[in-house]
Amino acid sequence: MSAGIVIAAPASGSGKTTVTLALLRLLAREGRIVAPFKTGPDYIDGAFHRAASAGRPCCNLDAFAMRPATLNAVLAWGAGQAELVVVEGVMGLFDAAANDEGSTADLAARLGLPILLVVDAARQSQSVAALVHGFRSFRPDVAIGGVVLNRVASPRHETLLRRALAPLGLPILAALPPREDLALPSRHLGLMQAEERSGLDMLLDTAADWLHNGLDRAAFDALLAPLVLAPDVPVPPPALPPPALPPPALPPLGQRIAVAEDVAFAFAYPHLLAGWQAQGATLLPFSPLADEAPDATADAVFLPGGYPELHAGRLAANRRLMAGLRAAAVRGAVLYGECGGFMLLGEGLTDAEGRRHAMAGLLPIATSFATPCRHLGYRRITALVDMPFGPAGSRFRGHEFHYSVQTAGADAPSLFRAADAEGADLGAMGARIGNVCGSYLHLIDRAE
Repeated sequence: MSAGIVIAAPASGSGKTTVTLALLRLLAREGRIVAPFKTGPDYIDGAFHRAASAGRPCCNLDAFAMRPATLNAVLAWGAGQAELVVVEGVMGLFDAAANDEGSTADLAARLGLPILLVVDAARQSQSVAALVHGFRSFRPDVAIGGVVLNRVASPRHETLLRRALAPLGLPILAALPPREDLALPSRHLGLMQAEERSGLDMLLDTAADWLHNGLDRAAFDALLAPLVLAPDVPVPPPALPPPALPPPALPPLGQRIAVAEDVAFAFAYPHLLAGWQAQGATLLPFSPLADEAPDATADAVFLPGGYPELHAGRLAANRRLMAGLRAAAVRGAVLYGECGGFMLLGEGLTDAEGRRHAMAGLLPIATSFATPCRHLGYRRITALVDMPFGPAGSRFRGHEFHYSVQTAGADAPSLFRAADAEGADLGAMGARIGNVCGSYLHLIDRAE
């Protein structure tokens, strides 16, 4: 594998995403070929990583939901002869899905990568030493390679922090002042999508300048020196995708798969799509928002998650889209929807203002945001019926994160039975009618 670092923090909100984006853009401006990765099931950060790293695709690495073979294959595919791998962590460094399994620390230990620890230094001074010492010594198999001090209020504040940390002997790679203008806007499921953020390139360049100005370049280069691959290793242009290796995650839905792809349906894991291609499938992108129908030659249609509720009226009015989905079902194509795609396959979607919008009507379910209720977490999943990814009884791991609720469709045959990360039963989920199926669950990998 390529050498690399993991950017982590003691807790969410410490600034690790901003530091990651700043580092990716700074290295890209210097002509370095860096492969970005995101820990866990997050869809949105990866698009920002791609923008920051000159178009290099970002893949998810999930120590809980991916089998070791899948994790290794995704890493090899995503690294693709890059000089350096940069992995953004999730939540706090040791925060796990269940039973201390699946944390950023677990991933770093499995991959043998050092941690660049981003510490929010606001509202503390000498106490930072106890915090960093604790994180450094908590697990002997997790190496802290250096510290980035974020939200440093003044030169005096920086002096106090550096004096406190000096006895630990850890490199302080950067001391960064507060920059509220670098905050990324968010909505209920996390950050707004990169495609929706105006002036993104300017923000990324500003972030890179912010990091550059606070960076101890000598300490940073000393950290990276043993990690970066030899300069004579041939590398592809950064805007090209890395070479495809077949991540052994899920079998393809078909041989010619129409894939919904726009800001309403953007939550598709790169490793799954690449894995389908590596297994011989052809992907045929189409935009539901642009009123495009799935390709008439497709033998399968994949409708990933996203934000259909923000565009429900427009989707309901798109006649070519709806007719194309129904025609695909009639000719026997497999239609599979996850979360937002599941909503699109249903009979109706009620938005947050209580307005009901007719959907494709291919599954006898209805969904609503009128009374939002958060559903969040990893899922252990068992297929209740035969489905494109395996026969009844097949087991998977995945993730669920949505605020809408299913308000009708209890009589439809269920697709999955789900449990949470610790194994607590969550009941039956999803629906299948003939060759049309879907659920709120985002599948990541087989469980065995």
